[in-house]
Amino acid sequence: MMKKYKLGDLVEVSRGASLSGNYYATSGNYIRLTCGNFDYHNNCFKENYSKDNLFYTGDFKDDFLLEKGDLITPLTEQAIGLLGSTAWIPESGKYIQSQDIAKITCKEELLDKKFAYYLFSSNMVKQQLSAAAQQTKIRHTSPDKIKDCTVWIPSLSEQTQTGQLLFDIDCKMEINRAINHNLEAMAKQLYDYWFVQFDFPDENGKPYKSSGGKMVWNEVLKKYVPEGWEIASLRDIVDLEDSKRVPLSNAQRAGRKGNYPYYGATGIMDYIDDFIFDYDILLLAEDGSTSDANGFPVVQYVWGKVWVNNHAHIILPKDRDHLVYTYFLLKGIPIKLIETGSIQKKISQDNLLVYKTLNAPKYIRDIYTERMSALWEQKKLATEEIMQLTKQRDELLPLLMNGQASVNYDLSHD
Repeated sequence: MMKKYKLGDLVEVSRGASLSGNYYATSGNYIRLTCGNFDYHNNCFKENYSKDNLFYTGDFKDDFLLEKGDLITPLTEQAIGLLGSTAWIPESGKYIQSQDIAKITCKEELLDKKFAYYLFSSNMVKQQLSAAAQQTKIRHTSPDKIKDCTVWIPSLSEQTQTGQLLFDIDCKMEINRAINHNLEAMAKQLYDYWFVQFDFPDENGKPYKSSGGKMVWNEVLKKYVPEGWEIASLRDIVDLEDSKRVPLSNAQRAGRKGNYPYYGATGIMDYIDDFIFDYDILLLAEDGSTSDANGFPVVQYVWGKVWVNNHAHIILPKDRDHLVYTYFLLKGIPIKLIETGSIQKKISQDNLLVYKTLNAPKYIRDIYTERMSALWEQKKLATEEIMQLTKQRDELLPLLMNGQASVNYDLSHD
């Protein structure tokens, strides 16, 4: 039996501190939370690398220093769909709640905390928050507007079961993300060892540079490189398939919902009813968020049936098998050498393709590709499982939230 409540009957909602910009810093002990800490596509916390002054060195009340497991939601919609997103604070004593962030405290005798995490991100709540948001260029909500939302919830015991089920799915996805992080780190470690430190296997299987392999001075790069390695422009290494890109507006995508990922500069933006590509490709952000926190390009390795908009360059190596090698090659380009614009950052085709780099001989790239094959396939399988679990969770969420299904529901009966 579902029972009707106002969220204000179930939770306390508190706004964060107003933090003076005079104390924003590039290092320190405390990080100020922003809307950039919400991964609203996956409905989870993420570290924010979009700015370099996220530390705060001023004074603030202890109440605003959050604890691990605190539940937060944004009060500002800096991206469409952000309102109603939720996140768990991952670590105590590190993050300061700023005024754009609300902390949610459940009345535990009425509302299970894990259930609340998914309740807030359900359409039931998101649609009400969107409708009530202040209609400015950047829309806002408030603690009072959140508390005014109407919800229907099951008994506390059923909430606990439902919240735990959805939480377990998210935990499995997080495990897979950690596996992927480690697999990519292993692939990059070998790439750096061979193609940056030049300790690829010599003809005797020993590390080339460390074993005394001949190094020659390269005037373009201003450093010593292995004998026989050549300088090449990216246009000699890769092909661009930008002409195949097709952007779709928000309204167009709203009328074309489906199962195929729609990619933008930094990731999946939506799912639509058709695809353009059905083979492995590399995407490099063209404009907007063009670089990561370390000053290198945002590069995505994408495969399967996908659609790509016009904010990411579509790249294939001329040696089609060398995708993983090219992925790390692109990720190692200093962004300042290919980027233009002070406010609106952009990486043009011309700036990208004229970039000169050291290109390893094909036989070494072949060996690297062979050694990485099984590892990269494992990474792709883990990613595909994440996508399947995400789909399962997103299909279950509305059914569980509106009472059409319970944890004991037999999913085999559609």
